[in-house]
Amino acid sequence: MPLRIQRKNSLRLRLSSCMFHLCFHHHYLYFQGAKSNCTTSINCACDYVDDFKRYVRGFVTTVCKEALPMLSQPTDGSWADYYCSLLQECLKMKAVPEAKQVHAHTIQTGFISGISIVIFLLTIYSKWGCLLDARQLFDEMLERNLVSWTAMIAGYVRRGMNEEAWMLFSTMQLTGMQPNEFIFATVLPVCANLVSLQRGKVIHQSVIRCGLESDVYVGSALVDMYVKCGSIEDAQHVFDKMPTRNLVSWNAIVAGCAQNGYVDEALRLFWDMPERNVVSWSAMIAGYAKNGQFDKALEMFRQMQLTGVKANVITFASVLPACASLAALKQGKEIHEGIIRCKIEENVFVETALVDMYAKCGSIEDASKVFDKMSKQNVVSWNAMIVGYAMHGCAQDALQLFERMVISGIKPDRVSFIGVLSACCHAGLVDDGWQYFLSMDQNYQIKPTVEHYCCMVDLLGRAGRLHEAQDLIDKMLVKPDAAVWTTLLGACRVHTNVELGKHVAEHLLESNPTNSAHFVLLSNIYAAAGRWTDKEKVRKLMKHSRIKRMPGCSWIEVNNNVYTFQVGDNSHPQTENI
Repeated sequence: MPLRIQRKNSLRLRLSSCMFHLCFHHHYLYFQGAKSNCTTSINCACDYVDDFKRYVRGFVTTVCKEALPMLSQPTDGSWADYYCSLLQECLKMKAVPEAKQVHAHTIQTGFISGISIVIFLLTIYSKWGCLLDARQLFDEMLERNLVSWTAMIAGYVRRGMNEEAWMLFSTMQLTGMQPNEFIFATVLPVCANLVSLQRGKVIHQSVIRCGLESDVYVGSALVDMYVKCGSIEDAQHVFDKMPTRNLVSWNAIVAGCAQNGYVDEALRLFWDMPERNVVSWSAMIAGYAKNGQFDKALEMFRQMQLTGVKANVITFASVLPACASLAALKQGKEIHEGIIRCKIEENVFVETALVDMYAKCGSIEDASKVFDKMSKQNVVSWNAMIVGYAMHGCAQDALQLFERMVISGIKPDRVSFIGVLSACCHAGLVDDGWQYFLSMDQNYQIKPTVEHYCCMVDLLGRAGRLHEAQDLIDKMLVKPDAAVWTTLLGACRVHTNVELGKHVAEHLLESNPTNSAHFVLLSNIYAAAGRWTDKEKVRKLMKHSRIKRMPGCSWIEVNNNVYTFQVGDNSHPQTENI
């Protein structure tokens, strides 16, 4: 090639390279200026995102049209840094379409083979839901490192594709690549989500072989995995051996103990924590509520407020069921006001908990108001309102709401039918109840459970159709439990059917001879029929078997405190004044 032509091509290449940098810096400096001038307001933040997207589109358009055609090959390694800077901003801004534009541009310039660029693209696609694009890019990689494997596995985990994540991790192990702490911290949640203790223990052994058991992030993930798999002893063992613990590991062990019934141990660990956040408090509140200690859940919520910790969605969704169980309407309304102040009332989980709380506290009107104001309702929301109407004897409202739910496109589930069957039961709508019961399997492919049969037995029993109820029990597709037989026994007492009642009671006493309620019901049946001798025999049998009737209890709310009383209870410190 003549020297003149070589110099001309060299000059053209240098000019095109300069033009590329000029185009890039023009848009980049504009964007950086917009970014630095941005305040923390929401409107400015939106402008910041819009400016960034315009910047990327401008960069891609200008460089592709003006600079790229002049380039014969990439000549400057700093271009990869420019691409990475762009993609880093795309990752922050969730700008997937713009990232795809940059991706296309890297293919045109030949920089797609750069490992750093591929890692950024893989992270963007996997993090923001483009898993097909991510997997295609991953499969096309000529060289994979631990970062690329971690990004792809994490993408599957975020989308709930746990089996795919596990398969990919297994494939990585077959390549002979040794996992690091980031891989372990990513794959351990897979075992937790799948509730696979066996897989979790396999990973734990790998952690030990790699010498990473003392890593705080791996240790926290191990504690969380064991907790969610129900192995509190293993979780406690890992936690005790951790040389360094962070807030995540503390919260994991506290939540695990609280959720699995070890509330006292959870409380001890809670107060031993060097610091606590809203997750810590919420774990204790949820633990108390799950284990039936509703008054302690409310007390813990009050203590959290006094410390100045701001409640979140999980906190409110955990404390509202405690108010519902105690029928603490006043406290429930105060919590509702706190939800409004925190501006999280438009959350389907919190709103559903509010509907349930108001319904169970006796204020069906407030429940209906919250339900009607919901911007989005799921099947749990509909169920809470249907069951609420049924509890209050508003049968027609419950049935009409069920039909509205079906028309709106929400498919009913098992709880939905428990609600409508309960409504039919309270209103004595036997024919409607049969129609809904039969439609479960015929129209919605939902097999009736013991709870549904129990509702039907109650419906038939209240209507006096005891033998029909007996036939239904005999034809049940599942084994009837004590609740079904007890429901029929209660109906026998109401309608003074001594013979059937005696038969049902004998069946119950054989299966559960220590339940005092069965003896009491049978005794009441004999008393209603005037068979005092038989009644006395039942009482003597209870005494001989040393079976004591469980006393009833009552709750009362005074000055935002809920007090529990039993018959003859003198445990209250102000018993004399009471």
